[in-house]
Amino acid sequence: MSDNQNLLAEQRRALILDEVRRHGGVRVNELTRKLNVSDMTVRRDLDVLARLGVVEKVHGGAVPVAEAMAHEPGFEAKSALEPTAKEEIARAAARMAAQGGAIALAGGTTVFALAQRLVDIPDLTVVTNSVRAADAFHCAQWNTSAAGPVARPGAATVVLTGGVRTPSDTLVGPVADAAIRSLHFDVLFIGVHGISMEAGLSTPNLAEAETNRHFVRSARRVVVLADHTKWGTVGLSSFASLDEVDTLVTDAGLPVSARAQIAERLPELVVAGDLSAVSEIRDGRTGAADAH
Repeated sequence: MSDNQNLLAEQRRALILDEVRRHGGVRVNELTRKLNVSDMTVRRDLDVLARLGVVEKVHGGAVPVAEAMAHEPGFEAKSALEPTAKEEIARAAARMAAQGGAIALAGGTTVFALAQRLVDIPDLTVVTNSVRAADAFHCAQWNTSAAGPVARPGAATVVLTGGVRTPSDTLVGPVADAAIRSLHFDVLFIGVHGISMEAGLSTPNLAEAETNRHFVRSARRVVVLADHTKWGTVGLSSFASLDEVDTLVTDAGLPVSARAQIAERLPELVVAGDLSAVSEIRDGRTGAADAH
């Protein structure tokens, strides 16, 4: 199967999942008409989503899985969700990292997508508790020559915090917390399990929540990367209120009503991939959001 076909399949599954969550369930025959694909294609997509644990197949269709607040999906399962939105968010967020800056990257699949876009920015100092993000920088650090691998000029200096590894390939716990407490960052880029007006930023992992609190306290600017499906989701433990966030980077799937609520609370809202969106700034200035 070609890369284009794989991308179309990912986009189709994202649309199916969105329909399931929005309507509380879908029927196969409705999806075949809406997506203009065969019955067999829809059933295969539902099989994939069921294996990822995000829908439950029922006779003739599928319904959402009622996740427990403490349930933490693995990295691979989360990677398969909203891939296009994550790439658009990563593209917009990458513009916020400056050459020679000191940044922090927390865990998660959207932050990993961002890390892959930051590897070519010269002289970054990156502190991360994401094993995947650290690997992205490590793989980009070396140029191949006849004499063997040679360190690339201007390659980032990467500090991996250490700690206990979670299902999402994030390092947490006292070792990670101690490392983060002793450092200071220009910008923190952080993903979330859930974000809401009442609960703020939340995660199902208690240890990760504590590590994230230290990240937030150590950063001069906090940038949250969250696709539209995270809005209204609440995990077991909150680690920051919306008042502690400087910028939210999301995608065009976020409803207009939610955008209005967020713009009232945050200094900046960036809707990646939406040419009609604007960033709302508390001091009254406005500027165009990500225009690709």
